Amino acid sequence: MAEKRVVHIVDDEETIRKAVAFTLRTAGFIIETYASGPEFLKIAGEAEIGCVILDMHMPDMDGLEVQAVLTQRNIDMPIVVLTGNGDVALAVQAMKAGAVDFLAKPIERAVLLTAVDRAFARIDRAESRALEEAEARMQIDLLTPRERDVLEGLAQGHPNKTIAYDLGISSRTVEVHRASLMAKLGAHTLSETLRIAFSAGMGKRS
Repeated sequence: MAEKRVVHIVDDEETIRKAVAFTLRTAGFIIETYASGPEFLKIAGEAEIGCVILDMHMPDMDGLEVQAVLTQRNIDMPIVVLTGNGDVALAVQAMKAGAVDFLAKPIERAVLLTAVDRAFARIDRAESRALEEAEARMQIDLLTPRERDVLEGLAQGHPNKTIAYDLGISSRTVEVHRASLMAKLGAHTLSETLRIAFSAGMGKRS
């Protein structure tokens, strides 16, 4: 287990940077902050390995672009993305690209700490991804075919109405299936649900 716990916060909003930094610093993490994607990318290659908290909406480069550059440079640091206004489609794209979790603003302290702990767990255990994939597939096996269809729609980033239209069922029925599948997966949030789906290989259809 790494002794130093460095978190790189990349967000153009100073108030968000300060609030997240304060929360994590008081929890014992070492914090580095950056006001833009390009600012972080300038030093990313030499930066201390740690967790990256990355805002999706920034003026110079958005979070997905920063994430793509990190991947191109083979900089493998777990990423937790921040979204505003419940932007699920962006969050789905980020998680498909390997993000550990996504958090909607305003961010709850407990949720933030859980996401960061999960990110460091990925660093600590090289085999964690393979274990997650195997466990996720076992969880997906518990679902009915229709529940899997609904989960696939969620993994594609589709809202309930679109899933309902595609499957020829009502939005209310989608909600029932969604609640049922989340209960079976032991998922309390959409991000937990998506993480299981992606670990199991779902969401890859074009």
